[in-house]
Amino acid sequence: MIWCVEDDNSIREIELYALNSAGFETKGFEDGTSFWNALKNEKPELVVLDVMLPGMHGIELLGKMKESTVYKDIPVILATAKGQEYDRIRGLDLGADDYIVKPFSIMEMISRVKAVLRRCKPQETEDIFKIDNLVVNLKEHTVNLDDQRIMLTYKEFELLRLFLSHQGMVYTREQLFSQVWDMDYMGDSRTLDSHIRSLRQKLSSYGKMIETIRNVGYRWEASNDK
Repeated sequence: MIWCVEDDNSIREIELYALNSAGFETKGFEDGTSFWNALKNEKPELVVLDVMLPGMHGIELLGKMKESTVYKDIPVILATAKGQEYDRIRGLDLGADDYIVKPFSIMEMISRVKAVLRRCKPQETEDIFKIDNLVVNLKEHTVNLDDQRIMLTYKEFELLRLFLSHQGMVYTREQLFSQVWDMDYMGDSRTLDSHIRSLRQKLSSYGKMIETIRNVGYRWEASNDK
């Protein structure tokens, strides 16, 4: 069940119709209060959450969900307007799984919903990632490209492991510093950018799959197929 929280009736109906056509069960809400009350009786698989809502703001709703032991694991895709860059960054920091910028195409929304559901689906931890001729073995801590060993530093490998384990997920600079360096981001991005640049070079043609999300951070480009 996919829930769409959107105060614009026409946009909400288009979202629900498109998701239904793609084979999803859906439910729509026109404000944050009705959505929050409904959560007490049922949990959706994923929520497409508009930021600008009457009454309870979308970022406030997201924060409440991620603070709750009951709702924190529900995947959330934020729907934001072009000028809401601060809300996008804040939302990702709070734990949003992805975001989509209005106006967006219906096919893009469906693609992002499918990608987030794939990433968040419970599964056993993978020890080996294989993308064509790139093979990353997490247990052995090795990377091979075209059957040739690539030597990565510890931090480079940890960045690659994080990206591959959550393909398509956007990581802010703050999140990368916290999870890879185990320290707070101090506003100096040179260390992170240097590691990303070096990792891209070592991965050769696969380096372009590390996508820069302007003013936000980085992610490993995910496939759009099912």
